[in-house]
Amino acid sequence: MPRTEAANQRVRDEQRTRILNGARAVFARRGLAATMAEVAAEARVSQGLAYRYFASKDDLYRALMREALQSSVLPESMSGSPAARLELLVSGMLEVRRDHPEFVQIFYRVFSDLPAQSDLLDAARKRVDMVMKLMRSLIVEGQATGEVASGDPDQLVTAFFAYLDGLSRLALIDPDRSRKHFPDTEIVLRMLRPPEKQKRSRR
Repeated sequence: MPRTEAANQRVRDEQRTRILNGARAVFARRGLAATMAEVAAEARVSQGLAYRYFASKDDLYRALMREALQSSVLPESMSGSPAARLELLVSGMLEVRRDHPEFVQIFYRVFSDLPAQSDLLDAARKRVDMVMKLMRSLIVEGQATGEVASGDPDQLVTAFFAYLDGLSRLALIDPDRSRKHFPDTEIVLRMLRPPEKQKRSRR
């Protein structure tokens, strides 16, 4: 009995997802140096099937980047004190890095792999800038209420994002250690809390 069109569509969707998952792992490791043959091998499909869904390596890479840019590490809604909203933001960024490290690595690859005039690079920069501005505003609000550590807000944001970058690099070079010893949100938040708040949180 022949498959229905709905069943055929499910098969096509599954194949496309498998190719994207394989490509995400390969591009996270190799960037644009990756080949369609490597993607097909990772996805356990034929190279011909990969080309059936994506006309070229560039087409596949752009699909991954569009996926990364459309996703959000931001909670759907944030309410409460500046410290509570900052914790939600930090938790979201850490969760993505813990559960989907290759996703973040693909996103960061855009900064080194694409030409300066790329539309994807421009979109990625705007995305990072938006998150950094949000974090800065929460830090400033939290400093005014005494919930966030004192210091230059821009330096705190820079230090925090450097910390995140380090976690992403660890997942790439030592994935086993990253999985076993990924830091809890509470540990990460200590760098943003004033000393007296840190003492209370450990009780």
